[in-house]
Amino acid sequence: MKLKGEVIPEADLARFPGLQTTGTIYWNLLPEALIEDTVCKGQGKLSDTGALCVDTGRFTGRAPKDRFIVRDSKTDQTVDWGAINQPIAPEVFDRLFDKISRYLSDKDLYVRDVAACADPTYRLRVRVVTEYPWSNLFAHNMFLRPAVEELKDFVPDWTVICAPGCTAVPGEDGVPRSNFAILNFTRRQIIIGGTGYTGEIKKGIFSVLNFLLPQEHGVLSMHCSANVGAEGDTAVFFGLSGTGKTTLSADPERFLIGDDEHGWSERGVFNFEGGCYAKVIDLSEEKEPDIFRAVRHGALLENVRFFPGTRRVNYADDTVTQNTRVSYPLHFIRNAKEPSLAAHPRNIFFLTCDAFGVLPPISRLTPGQAMYHFISGYTAKVAGTEEGVEEPQTTFSACFGAPFLPLHPTRYAAMLGEKMKRHEVNIWLVNTGWTGGPYGVGERIRLKYTRAMIRAALNGELEKVEFREHEVFGLHMPTRCPNVPTELLDPKATWDEPCAYDQKARELAQAFVKNFDKFRSEASAEILTGEPRVKSLPLV
Repeated sequence: MKLKGEVIPEADLARFPGLQTTGTIYWNLLPEALIEDTVCKGQGKLSDTGALCVDTGRFTGRAPKDRFIVRDSKTDQTVDWGAINQPIAPEVFDRLFDKISRYLSDKDLYVRDVAACADPTYRLRVRVVTEYPWSNLFAHNMFLRPAVEELKDFVPDWTVICAPGCTAVPGEDGVPRSNFAILNFTRRQIIIGGTGYTGEIKKGIFSVLNFLLPQEHGVLSMHCSANVGAEGDTAVFFGLSGTGKTTLSADPERFLIGDDEHGWSERGVFNFEGGCYAKVIDLSEEKEPDIFRAVRHGALLENVRFFPGTRRVNYADDTVTQNTRVSYPLHFIRNAKEPSLAAHPRNIFFLTCDAFGVLPPISRLTPGQAMYHFISGYTAKVAGTEEGVEEPQTTFSACFGAPFLPLHPTRYAAMLGEKMKRHEVNIWLVNTGWTGGPYGVGERIRLKYTRAMIRAALNGELEKVEFREHEVFGLHMPTRCPNVPTELLDPKATWDEPCAYDQKARELAQAFVKNFDKFRSEASAEILTGEPRVKSLPLV
């Protein structure tokens, strides 16, 4: 077994428990070398900006139904088992690990030593072993990159093995389909097979941190973006896809801490990652200037297409998928904060795209409401976002990141509530969706108004105004806001027919209550005070 790379430790097989190969191990190659190998292997092309473009194959997104956690003595009584955290027996993991090992035994391997958590106190050392060079480039972009001297004696806490070409035999190998992603907390390993979608690597380690940090360190792990102002005021933005999480945290007047995964410790907020993984469908310099300019040499574009006869990316082309992506190191963003950590947040924003036009464009939450809406994680899908969606559909994802939470959602909500009270944090619910009626009748709230409301919250201007209570959801709505039309602040006032608003509000409130039923037995009395008042409206 040969070793080749920028850092060449001794060829010690103990560094690769269970893995051996007759091929070459490329250890911590420079991005340029990984890009060159990808192009030479015919696995990618360079765009006109120098970014590497690849196709991830059959899977262009995560496969949550094929993600498992090994159920053993370490996880049996701690993991919130169910449709999201699916259990798998240790012997199934062992069998698939052996299968991957045999598959890789004659392959060249790309190995990268990286880390997660910008706060050194919680640093997790990760070794990523990949079949493809571009998968290794993704790991280089997305994780923290240790200095050369740190690599010489690097001992990983966790190992990720990614082999897209290794497929399982459904039934025979103990999994339902040919692809799989399995976390083993006892062996501290993640194996990924049958899928080339790189997000499985990143979200696997995110799930690990969501399990370890709250239990072992009392750190709240969060699926959110974060930024900080010149005066050190930190803001955190939770939100599901399409709610504006990336857009609203990318503020030229503030420094970006990170766009997706963070921890909240006794010292403050810190990024888990060393890079960004942004959607690029319909990307333009006008709408997302920072992301647009980050698509340069060293960035990895996934599943995009060029304009015919050119190497210029057509960001509007969704031939392969709507989930076109780019990964790049955090320092590719002009106003990124490095190291990516800051003080305790002063403001937290829950972003929702309410296609029913019911929720206020901005409202202040009580601690109970904050925990309730955090557990609910509401937004709405609109026509055209997915095949078969013709009418707005409610979507709930606990803690705005249910697929990555091994523990029960109320565990994270309780931590949020405790930290929010102790640090006197303002928590706001921001509707980036519709006003004046539901989707198809009303109109989407203008981005400039949403930015103005968030700016007013950050600057403390909303602390100087009066608030009134929403009759169904109990949310506290400001009666005025600088640079925002007053009539926009009360959603019911924007509808032509108040009775129609009442009916839609009742429908949405009932959806919240029904969704929360599965959490009710674990929720505290304070959390339940945040529930909508379904009975407060007369039947229509």
